[in-house]
Amino acid sequence: MTLRIFVPSETTALSVGADDVATLIKREADARGISIELVRNGSRGLFWLEPLVEVDDGRGRRAFGPVEAGDVASLFEHDFGDDHPLALGPTEEIAYLQRQQRVTFARLGVTDPLSLLDYQATGGFDGLKRALDCTPQQLVDQVKASGLRGRGGAAFPTGIKWQTVLDAKGAQKYIVCNADEGDSGTFADRLVMECDPYMLIEGMTIAGLAVGATQGYIYLREEYPLAQERLEQAIARAEAAGFLGTNLLNSGRDFALEVRLGAGAYICGEETSLLESLEGKRGMVRAKPPLPAIEGLFGQPTVVNNVLSLAAVPSILSDGPEHYAGFGMERSRGTLPFQLAGNIAQGGLVELPFGHTLRELIEDFGGGTASGRPLRSVQVGGPLGAYLSEAQLDTPLDYEAFAAIGAVLGHGGVVVFDDSVDMAEQARFSMEFCAEESCGKCTPCRIGAVRGVEVIDRIINNDNRDANLALLDDLCDTMMQGSLCAMGGMTPFPVKSALTLFPEDFQRQGGEKA
Repeated sequence: MTLRIFVPSETTALSVGADDVATLIKREADARGISIELVRNGSRGLFWLEPLVEVDDGRGRRAFGPVEAGDVASLFEHDFGDDHPLALGPTEEIAYLQRQQRVTFARLGVTDPLSLLDYQATGGFDGLKRALDCTPQQLVDQVKASGLRGRGGAAFPTGIKWQTVLDAKGAQKYIVCNADEGDSGTFADRLVMECDPYMLIEGMTIAGLAVGATQGYIYLREEYPLAQERLEQAIARAEAAGFLGTNLLNSGRDFALEVRLGAGAYICGEETSLLESLEGKRGMVRAKPPLPAIEGLFGQPTVVNNVLSLAAVPSILSDGPEHYAGFGMERSRGTLPFQLAGNIAQGGLVELPFGHTLRELIEDFGGGTASGRPLRSVQVGGPLGAYLSEAQLDTPLDYEAFAAIGAVLGHGGVVVFDDSVDMAEQARFSMEFCAEESCGKCTPCRIGAVRGVEVIDRIINNDNRDANLALLDDLCDTMMQGSLCAMGGMTPFPVKSALTLFPEDFQRQGGEKA
């Protein structure tokens, strides 16, 4: 029989030599006269094992990793057997995968990302087919019943946003996907677009049917060239097959989709700034109201959701809202793909229902710090998220539980720091980041962040420290209460958390680290 060999074609795997491994596997097979089918699948999200090569010889898929170019010949010499030093056994039984509950990411790394046959064979477009038999209100009601909330900072209920757009009057309505994934330690959006692009296309199409929109845009960060390539190819193939464009599956309904590149500005992750950029203007925050759901892109009613929100929609339609709502806790329903990064031994994507703890993520999945040193702090929710201490690791991963301790889950990015971290420098970085990325529209953010860097420098250098600590606290309050958007309003979260939890780092003498 033909041996099927899977080599990931996703950015992380490519960065550590997956293309070279794939080339050598084909060359070695030809030299040995072995018939193989080489499949370039997506990544499973186990980044510390990339390139993760999988083999299916009729007994199911078995994994080997991390495979370097120099390992290829030995894999053939061992007949891809379990006695090879890189053998990991059946892929689905790898503990990191086995303990997850993959719902949105069930297809991750399993399929060829651009194969429509693979996508449909694994349940793809089942949700769209069901959606075409529903009224717009029925679709909105199903998303409401699922409990899906925006997978970003605000965690606003997705169904309520869709209801607002459905009820709004407009000559043209739009679906806009915020794929400007700029938070530190995040890569789940990229994995969707590079490894399962049809899922996002399907989710956006269902959203269009739900609110009466016939045009959609994916606003993609320019730093994701492979995602752009995959999306554009997937859109073209979906159109050719009737899953996108005019007369969807002979239903008489239309939905067109385009990819638009961002301008490299973090602020364009904020929905109104994104809309300004999409219209060809400088990315600057709009005052609200009006809400984008009422007057959004080109002044028309617009759904703005991020990749993870839209990617969850197909399974909600295909499996039913009750199935999705069956995961999670209290008001946080479904699952979230947590992304482990920073000083972590086993970085990667972990999809779990809400309610697990940070400690489980970092210790059971991440394996602790990569350095082997004690963990000191974790930042969750991107560069505007609060720093948490080791004592807070047992906090449930739940929107309200995090809000209760002054933190945010955001996009699910988890960045780990060991005990060598300087938290005063991390606080300074937060202010410096805001100063660099502010759109400049409102004074608290534009000026406050610049002054914040100066004040922290004076504190670090023991220049009238007590007075400057009081000044920094006042400055943070002003930014939180007076900024137009989360850029200025949330920058104080990491600063104040560092001040509260790690005060000793702000008390050094002469700026020298203790």
